[in-house]
Amino acid sequence: MQVTETSAQGLKREFKVVMPLAELEERLSSELSTLKDKVKLNGFRPGKVPVAHLRRVYGRSVMAEVVQNAVNEANRKIVDENGLKLALEPQVQFPEDKESVEQVMEAKGDLAFTVALEVLPSFELADLSDVTVKKQVVDPSDGEVDEAIQRMAQQNRPFGPKEGAAATGDRVVVDFIGTIDGETFEGGSAEGITVEIGSGSFIPGFEEQLVGVTAGQSLKVNVTFPPNYGAAHLAGKPAEFDVTVKEVQAPGELTIDDEVAKGFGMESLEKLRDAVRGAIQRDYDAQARRKLKKELLDALDAKYTFELPPSLVEQEFAAVWSQVEADMKSNGKTFADENTTEEEARAEYRRIAERRVRLGLVLAQVGEKADIKVADDEVTKALVERVRQYPGQEKQVWEFYQKNPQALAEIRAPLFEEKVVDHVLAQVKVTEEPVSKEQLFSDEDANDGGVKAAATA
Repeated sequence: MQVTETSAQGLKREFKVVMPLAELEERLSSELSTLKDKVKLNGFRPGKVPVAHLRRVYGRSVMAEVVQNAVNEANRKIVDENGLKLALEPQVQFPEDKESVEQVMEAKGDLAFTVALEVLPSFELADLSDVTVKKQVVDPSDGEVDEAIQRMAQQNRPFGPKEGAAATGDRVVVDFIGTIDGETFEGGSAEGITVEIGSGSFIPGFEEQLVGVTAGQSLKVNVTFPPNYGAAHLAGKPAEFDVTVKEVQAPGELTIDDEVAKGFGMESLEKLRDAVRGAIQRDYDAQARRKLKKELLDALDAKYTFELPPSLVEQEFAAVWSQVEADMKSNGKTFADENTTEEEARAEYRRIAERRVRLGLVLAQVGEKADIKVADDEVTKALVERVRQYPGQEKQVWEFYQKNPQALAEIRAPLFEEKVVDHVLAQVKVTEEPVSKEQLFSDEDANDGGVKAAATA
């Protein structure tokens, strides 16, 4: 097999591979000889089928395997002998004319093809000794804990039958039949549904029209589905509901005490307060981590400038842009609503895609150099958490991930990324900055800064 580099432009490489007919014939004959001891054909004893006969029967299928093996071998040879790190799988191109392909399949001509590939850029890791990042710190106040417990108790307070008209804060048990243009629609009818007036859990305008109703009353409720409603066939459409009120319920007395705590599985109100404080703290710490990580990635992004593999950028941009279009469609918005144009938006999101790829390559190299690994039990633990998000479908979800290495890699990648971020944080100066809750959540877009993890550990 002869491998010749024919082009090298930036991160793109192209090689021509030629396997002479003699070598191709030798490999085909070897495979057929091996097949002779395995195949069973009528009229022949095991192991006694002539190779010439096997060639007539299985020649083309065996040659296809020979060609595939040659392609795999060439790819390994190109990578190993040139010390390359690939950005994506190599692209193999055979001659376009059918005659050349037919000559190969009939073992009458040389096997020739080209291999085009993109390699990862080579760069040195930057010195981070001059980098300083801030970690915002917030401790939950007693008032926040009290408010959270108050909300929890409100959501679980008892309700009892009420004589008279329903008011905001009351519950109404109803039957309803919904129609659009006089026709019923899927999901538009139900019986014995409890509606808490003022909860905002129904279509906008529905709950407000129940204020003042009494048990046994029938009424028509007219609403319009929001433009971004989850069911696209209902979004933005006006609907009418024939509602029958079965019962009106008023909330019972709300008392915050040990009995309320026991309703949440806690021994006492003090234990409940400790648990709520811990949950709030975890939320604050998670937000602080997101903002700290974004600031760190911003600093890393400023440290590196190198050529990016075009295909990786295009792949990432396609994923980002697809999400942008889906979000705009679901929210019923246009680029004009965002004070921009599609061209400007594309340019901005391409920069985001480039940033993600760049930072992913940096983190991957940092992790490789530091020999950072993600243990199998860590992946299993994360997978269990993912499976729990699909109650009733645990077995199917578990089997899906076990059978799909790419899906499992998507579980492993963020674990690797967080470990690398911790490693980098240990190399920079981290200062703590006490802030208010409002300051902590002032930037709702605080996230990981957009990383396309190139993690393989």
